[in-house]
Amino acid sequence: MVRLFSMTRGRTRPVEEGMFDLISLVTAVHPDETEEPDLDLEHRSILALCRHEPLSVAELGSYTDLPVSVVRVLLGDLLHAELIAVTRPVPLAQLPDERLLRDVINGLRAL
Repeated sequence: MVRLFSMTRGRTRPVEEGMFDLISLVTAVHPDETEEPDLDLEHRSILALCRHEPLSVAELGSYTDLPVSVVRVLLGDLLHAELIAVTRPVPLAQLPDERLLRDVINGLRAL
């Protein structure tokens, strides 16, 4: 069994702080490429999972049986190596107002 701090080389946070929300979607940049440059087993397993479909950070933690904090550090390494792309969730402030959506729906119904 490998200690978690050795997987992350003692790091507790990814370099890109705040980049990996629990529902951020992670995909492999090169899904057809099967050879990874000098990566640890954990990095390779995360990359392999992301090749099939976009997965959230929470799903990656579940599938790899690793704490989300460790997964975030490993994802930071993969992002730094430009092996993954991350799609962050839309902040609530950028979503349209519910009242506006209701007005649009009512206007469409009136047509």
